[in-house]
Amino acid sequence: MVASNPSSISSASRPGLDHRPSIVTIVTFFGLLALGLTFGAYSLYADVADNGDTPQTWLPFLLLGIALLIALSFEFVNGFHDTANAVATVIYTHSLSPHVAVIWSGVFNFMGVMVSSGAVAFGIISLLPVELILQVGSSAGFAMIFALLIAAILWNLATWWLGLPASSSHTLIGSIIGVGIANALMHGRDGTSGVDWSQAVKVGYSLLFSPLIGFLCALLLLLALRALVKDQALYREPRGNKPPPWWIRSLLILTCTGVSFAHGSNDGQKGMGLIMLILVGTVPISYALNRAMPVNQVTQFAAVVQVTRDSLVNIAPAPAPADSRAVLSEYVRARVVTPELLPSLATVAGSIGQQVKEHGSFARLPATAMANVRNDMYLASEAIRHIEKEPSLHFDAVTRENLSTFKREVDNATKFIPLWVKVVVAVALGLGTMVGWKRIVITVGEKIGKSHLTYAQGASAELVAMSTIGAADLFGLPVSTTQVLSSGVAGTMVANKSGLQWSTVRNLAMAWLLTLPAAMLLSGSLYWLFTAIF
Repeated sequence: MVASNPSSISSASRPGLDHRPSIVTIVTFFGLLALGLTFGAYSLYADVADNGDTPQTWLPFLLLGIALLIALSFEFVNGFHDTANAVATVIYTHSLSPHVAVIWSGVFNFMGVMVSSGAVAFGIISLLPVELILQVGSSAGFAMIFALLIAAILWNLATWWLGLPASSSHTLIGSIIGVGIANALMHGRDGTSGVDWSQAVKVGYSLLFSPLIGFLCALLLLLALRALVKDQALYREPRGNKPPPWWIRSLLILTCTGVSFAHGSNDGQKGMGLIMLILVGTVPISYALNRAMPVNQVTQFAAVVQVTRDSLVNIAPAPAPADSRAVLSEYVRARVVTPELLPSLATVAGSIGQQVKEHGSFARLPATAMANVRNDMYLASEAIRHIEKEPSLHFDAVTRENLSTFKREVDNATKFIPLWVKVVVAVALGLGTMVGWKRIVITVGEKIGKSHLTYAQGASAELVAMSTIGAADLFGLPVSTTQVLSSGVAGTMVANKSGLQWSTVRNLAMAWLLTLPAAMLLSGSLYWLFTAIF
């Protein structure tokens, strides 16, 4: 266990990590938690009451409440599990006191969630088995949600208890892959057919390269800093609790702020996507489609659908099969192009357009049709996403533009996040950031290297972490900030000739390597158990 390793720093320069929060802080914490949950519960009740989306039995609402609490618990655990990414360096360089640092980080995590776009949220959903997404309100759908979230929470708690900064993103993706494999095996299919292996390969490369990127970039940055800035105080252990020079301190606080904000805007979306999936399956008339879309946009939507259908019919005039939805579902799952694919897409598009045109707006769609129309839109959007990458399918420029426009309109109708969902996730992640942070912060600050983190080391590691997040968001790369920062600290220790605590490095490497398979095994086993119970 990491906690058994000796500390690398003297007691005189060790930050005060044992200060207990005041009664005012505790009351404020639980007050904000209660306020966030109350706001979420009231908003959900108001949406359901306004739309008349009342189930025949209270069981769906009970399952909805449990699922939402589990999803918010995942974000809460994610908050305190990943806090060290942002605050370890500012704490151990005495740029900010520990409790100011975690509150500062929590506030900017909250703000990051609130301004997030939602793209990551729905990207996570696309990794799930298509048949479970289409039936998320069923017992199998709830088993999927419970299994992947509980598995991710359990692994995050286990690595947190051991003080190991493992990646929450990889944990959740591993949980999703585990559910996909288990679902395929339970339906008599090859286990590989339930997984988006292109995404799994990306995660594999990330697990391999993230530590190398952090290690090398932080090492090179510190060496460059030593060559350019000759102030030797930057490269020595801090004396007592003396803060660094103002420009290094400003840089450290800036990078702490950037990492916190980016963490909120990225990791907060994962919980949002799963919450929206839960809401769509349980109360579809309220959340299946964007009922707030103006009528003029709905009219434009219907026109785009018609144009796209006509383009597809011109390219593939063959009659559609009896079950076009099944053809699209199988294509999204297996990625095998068949002659029935384009006629089926044309038929489903036509059905969507007919329903919307008949009722004039999404808000007027009857409850019985709402879930089916959303499922059709989801299938059409996912099918087009893969069709656009198919080398065997060739479209003229007009058809390709029509497909792209159609997908964009469908996504606008289905991929939206209500304000209250953002607020409750932001509260859960922000408050989670303010508790339980000490274990992993100590690992990053004391147990990776054999000496105290210097001002220059903290600035180098944190700057690499912040830059990596920005590059990952820009290029869509699944890079783990947790791994980049931890290995970045190790890189600065090597550059500073401080030496590494190899027992900690081995534990970190084992945690990073085991995260994906452990999450897969946990979620797959839980999915099998929950389907048997439900």
